[in-house]
Amino acid sequence: MKIAIRVDASSQIGTGHFMRCLSLADGLNQRGAQIRFVCRHLPEHLEDMLVAREYAFMPLNSCSNDAIAGDLAHARWLGASQAQDAADTIHALSDQFWDWLVVDHYALDACWETELRKAAKNILVIDDIADRQHDCDILLDQNFYANMDTRYTDKVPLHCQLLLGPRYALLRDEFRQLREHIRPRTGAVKRVLVFFGGVDADNFVSRVIEALANNDIKGSKVDVVIGVQHPQREAIESACAEHQFDCHVQTNRMAELMAAADLAIGAGGSATWERCCLGLPAFVICTAANQVKQVADAASEGWLYAPELKGELVEEIQCHLRTLLANDCLRKAISSNGMQIVDGCGVLRIMGNMGCGGIEIRVANREDSGQIFKWRNHATVRAVSRNREVIHWGTHQKWFEEVLASPDRLLLIGQRKGAPVGVVRFDIRGNEAEVSIYLVPGTVEAGLGRNLLQSAEHWFKVNRPEISKIVAHVLGDNERSHRLFAGLDYRVESTLYSKVLQ
Repeated sequence: MKIAIRVDASSQIGTGHFMRCLSLADGLNQRGAQIRFVCRHLPEHLEDMLVAREYAFMPLNSCSNDAIAGDLAHARWLGASQAQDAADTIHALSDQFWDWLVVDHYALDACWETELRKAAKNILVIDDIADRQHDCDILLDQNFYANMDTRYTDKVPLHCQLLLGPRYALLRDEFRQLREHIRPRTGAVKRVLVFFGGVDADNFVSRVIEALANNDIKGSKVDVVIGVQHPQREAIESACAEHQFDCHVQTNRMAELMAAADLAIGAGGSATWERCCLGLPAFVICTAANQVKQVADAASEGWLYAPELKGELVEEIQCHLRTLLANDCLRKAISSNGMQIVDGCGVLRIMGNMGCGGIEIRVANREDSGQIFKWRNHATVRAVSRNREVIHWGTHQKWFEEVLASPDRLLLIGQRKGAPVGVVRFDIRGNEAEVSIYLVPGTVEAGLGRNLLQSAEHWFKVNRPEISKIVAHVLGDNERSHRLFAGLDYRVESTLYSKVLQ
């Protein structure tokens, strides 16, 4: 699969858009996708990240007038008109036709996206401000808002699939891996992490350092993280040395530092969901207008601590720090709440919706009968089946032929690199289909069931677009399947209870 990504980063834009696109690119690359970044603005250290990963990079030339106005609130961030940027991007992608174009830019809207359909079969838009029209097939907004279900009403095409909320947060895979070894924070604060993004143009870091230095945090370790281009880098490094804080410049250990900390102080944006994933309670200060509602709504759910700061900033930070440091129960609640809302599997979910699971789906044929017979009779498969009895060969043959002959029964096999990994069946009734799924016995890999089901769903939507609903019947004691379907946005519509009378 060929994936192009249009994103920018600068002191004005920040680095968050680029970093979340990079997380998605890394996941797609692991599934065998060909990646190309297209950027008009990109600092050298971020370009180096693409080079290190061997991702193709196409820089767009800077325009003579980098203050071209437009109708959008962030039009000046683009450094060109949308028409010029569309033409430049199409040229940068013109050597081939792309399966997906991912675009993450506040200065681009439906006008640009419609034009780019000349270059890509599908478009995925990443947005979080909902202030403009889009022409896309998937829209991703990983943030939480009280009204997130209606924010994009009349702003996207009817066919557009909306992926909304922190379940889809674009986190690097190390966050998901570390989360498996973490429990909600309890006890005293022994380590504090300070991070305000890769740019921090207003230098919030220095004011937090001052507030921490004036608070009684003796015995606590403090990690301060800044980007290599921070405008006050030397002063921050000097202040950290003075107060015996550890300063990390452009570190690649962010997940590790978050996992080790007991309390974070930082901005909103993507880091919010990184902290939640690792159960790190955070004192959050808004650093941009577009963070205000996101942070306030997340705080109202108990996922972070974000008081309104009206007075002198350093004094306010000191005051609220004393409150947080003294309140173990509050920190534990924030930690536990955050871990419940973000599980680190957002990239996996998004790739599945893009049909880029690395699993090839094909229709079963008669040559598969023998293998499927063995799989169906394996103890691990029968244990989660409605009929747990051993199936006889004649019974299997009759069933198998009926399935192959029926237009309303689809038996699919998932393969990776030519080897089967699982079986998915869809039984169609009217406008809905019941799905059943199992992995090939002996196949053990975290996330493989999710990957197989998403790949099969994508195949099904393409090949049977008239079906509007998928249902699944899961036995009460099959906890793994309950987690699988719940994790892929299946909703419980009813519960069947039974009792054996003696």
